[in-house]
Amino acid sequence: MTQQIDPLALAGAKPKGKRPYFLEDTDAERVMAITMAVAQELAVMRERLDTVERLLESKGISQDDIESFVPTPEQADQRGAWTQEYLARIMRIYQQEIEALDQPNEPSSEEIGHELAES
Repeated sequence: MTQQIDPLALAGAKPKGKRPYFLEDTDAERVMAITMAVAQELAVMRERLDTVERLLESKGISQDDIESFVPTPEQADQRGAWTQEYLARIMRIYQQEIEALDQPNEPSSEEIGHELAES
């Protein structure tokens, strides 16, 4: 039997312990986390897009062909699912903070590191 994987649930997975904060302003920390998640996603997408564009050009597909493409309903649904997973990944700091409200006494990973270093 094959186990189904829930990409939305995995997008918010976090290590044990409270999230360490490095900036004094937690709102700035949240914005930074989201910005870095978007930057990471964009860098990966740009590399993949560059590969696809180079392969298409070598096969004779023009920019006009790309610009005039209209996805099928199934392809549009797949794009919509990807968008939901993407947003879950970049907004995961908020999801993790909400989940952390259930465990207010959980030590941060920084505190765990100090404890391990002392033992």
